[in-house]
Amino acid sequence: MTDMLSLVPTHHGAWAETVRSAPAPQEGEVLIRARYVAVNNADVIGMDAAASADGSAVAGYEVAGTVIALGPGTDQGLLGTEVAACTPSSFAEYVAADVRHTIPVPDGVTLEEASALPTALLTELGALQAGGFRAGQTVLVTGATSAIGLVGVRILKALGAGVVIAATRSRTKAEKLREVGADYVVVSDDTLAEQVRALTGGTGVDLTLDHVAGPALTQAIGATRRHGTVVQMGRLGGPTSEIDVDALSFGRVTVVGVSFGEADELAQLLGDVREQLLEHVATGAVRPVLHEVLPWAESSRAADLVRNGDALGKVVLALP
Repeated sequence: MTDMLSLVPTHHGAWAETVRSAPAPQEGEVLIRARYVAVNNADVIGMDAAASADGSAVAGYEVAGTVIALGPGTDQGLLGTEVAACTPSSFAEYVAADVRHTIPVPDGVTLEEASALPTALLTELGALQAGGFRAGQTVLVTGATSAIGLVGVRILKALGAGVVIAATRSRTKAEKLREVGADYVVVSDDTLAEQVRALTGGTGVDLTLDHVAGPALTQAIGATRRHGTVVQMGRLGGPTSEIDVDALSFGRVTVVGVSFGEADELAQLLGDVREQLLEHVATGAVRPVLHEVLPWAESSRAADLVRNGDALGKVVLALP
């Protein structure tokens, strides 16, 4: 069996490179020769919480490369094709993935870009489904300068949102939100609801996609119109929130929490991505923002960029 390089979490704020046997694809799986992997906040959080880890689990969740082998029951036509996948143990030269958790890489999309797409596409589309999104609606995106939030703004414009308001706490990153298509950009923490209400004639938005939580959740609720919906989908501001129950109750605002991780759920969402979003990826309307593509040997720097919030867009590692 072929040996491969992989990265495993450590207790020291960096991944450790190991050599282990490459996996063999099982029924319904493909084996991907990885070319690029994308770093998510969850990867860094998992490493930083690795006090009880034994160092045996390969890190990572996003990968792009070429299908080089097939497990039983897998479409033979996939052999040799380029795919991206959302699957555990992605930080390795060879990655076995459930074929349902892969998406084909459209022509004109680089593998660097493709590696940064699966999680963002499925998360944003899943949140829009949970929030009952309809074309023409006014939508607020909080934490919009996160790698996933930037893709979310582009998805909303591609799917016909009427007005997209993007919120960030970083004035230096605000211009990027205009570049990706936001109609209005709000730079704020504790005046977010007030500013969004002013932009919407006092009404508030139909739907809020909240990537922040923490203290920002009350602001997200306050920015949402009566009978509107907040989809809570990220915790960049921390896992605990104190909310204004008056704003929630008197506004008749619905708050829906989402997190996508179960195998069948991921399969369904990535199927929806293939049907509803890949055409927009192919045209260039939906693409990730890449902060930097680093060589494999600089995985520690990649982790620090994500951990410190220094990246504007996705940090990607190139395999040897």
